[in-house]
Amino acid sequence: MSETNAAILVVDDEPDLRLLYELTLMREGYRVESAETVAQARQKLQARFDVVLTDMRLPDGQGMELLLELQAAGRPERCIVVTAYGSAENAVEALRAGAFDYLAKPVELSQLRTVVASALQGLPATMSSSIATAPPTGDGSPAAVHAPATPADRAAQTAACADAAQPAPHDTAAGAAALVRLVGQSPAMCAVKARIAKVARSMAPVHIHGESGTGKELVARAVHANSQRAAGPLVAVNCGAIPEHLLEAEFFGAKKGAYTGATQDRIGFFQAAKGGTLFLDEIGDLPLAMQTKLLRAIQERCVRPLGSTQEELVDVRLISATHRDLAAEVQQGRFRQDLYYRLNVIELHIPPLRERLQDLPDLVQALLTRLAADSGFAAIHVESDFLQALATRTFPGNVRELENLLHRAVALSEDGILRASALQDDSPASPVPQAPVPAPSPAPATAAAAIATAPAATGFGTSYAIQIPMAVSPAPPVPPPVPAAPATAASAQPTGAAMIVRAPDRSADDEPLPSDLQAWLDAQERAILIRALRAVRYNRTAAAALLGLNLRQIRYRIERLNIPTEPDARE
Repeated sequence: MSETNAAILVVDDEPDLRLLYELTLMREGYRVESAETVAQARQKLQARFDVVLTDMRLPDGQGMELLLELQAAGRPERCIVVTAYGSAENAVEALRAGAFDYLAKPVELSQLRTVVASALQGLPATMSSSIATAPPTGDGSPAAVHAPATPADRAAQTAACADAAQPAPHDTAAGAAALVRLVGQSPAMCAVKARIAKVARSMAPVHIHGESGTGKELVARAVHANSQRAAGPLVAVNCGAIPEHLLEAEFFGAKKGAYTGATQDRIGFFQAAKGGTLFLDEIGDLPLAMQTKLLRAIQERCVRPLGSTQEELVDVRLISATHRDLAAEVQQGRFRQDLYYRLNVIELHIPPLRERLQDLPDLVQALLTRLAADSGFAAIHVESDFLQALATRTFPGNVRELENLLHRAVALSEDGILRASALQDDSPASPVPQAPVPAPSPAPATAAAAIATAPAATGFGTSYAIQIPMAVSPAPPVPPPVPAAPATAASAQPTGAAMIVRAPDRSADDEPLPSDLQAWLDAQERAILIRALRAVRYNRTAAAALLGLNLRQIRYRIERLNIPTEPDARE
């Protein structure tokens, strides 16, 4: 839509501010109407507008009332609310109620222009090019903003999952493709897709919560692709992978000479995502000092590059994700409560794989298609017993673990047929023991026993073939496990072999004491780290999660103990 055709309603009881907003928006070519009270705004809203800019506090009510009435009536106007400085709760409440965005007083005029322009992006071209009268109701009067939603409107909002997840007509093909990449037609995944399609069109921050390996980044990309910012950049940041001393420069940029080695100006993640979306993955790994600086950037919508005295306005939408329970982190003092409420305006929960096992056939087919380059087979056939054996697993690693299992099964298959026997030698990884003397574990159940104990109605009663193009190279074989060696006071040095201390014939009091305690502890820590890395195929992020560490902590330990981090470098 052309900016000169956009109609904007400004609602504010302060004449000076109202006039300032009007003049600023009129200079941008918009058609502007104004109101002083909620009652006047309701009268004005008998006509159609494109954007409603309203203060939260008005003489005869709250601007939130107008927002809720617009939502209940199914009106297309995008609402921007103006909140008092420091009223984070009001801003969060407005965004959750359906506001497109918010502005904090005192309002920067450049920020006002940016937010209004963003609100107008992607609006349907069929909206009124001027302030036109709304279509009449059954009694011949204009449709008032406070008219209640009809049963048909409520039924449309609760339509089937497949229909609810469809992108709006003005969305691009990339948005629909992003939703298709979220494989699965289970009710849980349909609910996720429907929520993505609903929340993508606002500027409200979105927090994605789910276990490791559930596909949080795919969800973030789907939100971005279905938003009016789809044409802008999506900058994905793994907060746990950035050294702490570089966080500020990486996020906010740095000026030439700001630190040793800064030979030129560099932009940060906020500047790189201008006009688009900034995705902060593993936000729970940020240290408290950086959380404070991030909170200010979100509140003020501006950043100060390292070494600069001037702040720069930024126009980004924030999406965050973590596998941690941030509410629990707040209670334990490891995450700022005010930042949590700023980020968690809209929450998207991604279900673990064990809660949507009916998606297994679709996931297997999609993953095998991606693994085709490593298979060496023209077609990969999947037997029903293979799927039934998969369905008995709990999948603590979720879709990432499923991909690992399929990669291994294809590599070990000799005829391109995946059978349950391919999973017999692969039992789910057991937790790494915390004590130095582990108890013996029972032998893993066979695939046949797992199938025998599975529910009768599994949904996988037939086998099917997945046609895969001829691959170029076979997958690397999985290395055999290295047997654990007994540790003694003389041999418990960090030599690289995984060591487990056993004392079957003596009590704990009779256990010989190590002559070098630090070397003995290093050997135990090294053995546990190696076991964890092997269990997740040397994925350091997954190994850290398995041991309750963050990425920086496990990297420090790997470097200190000189542990190889590549599969082909194992001892």
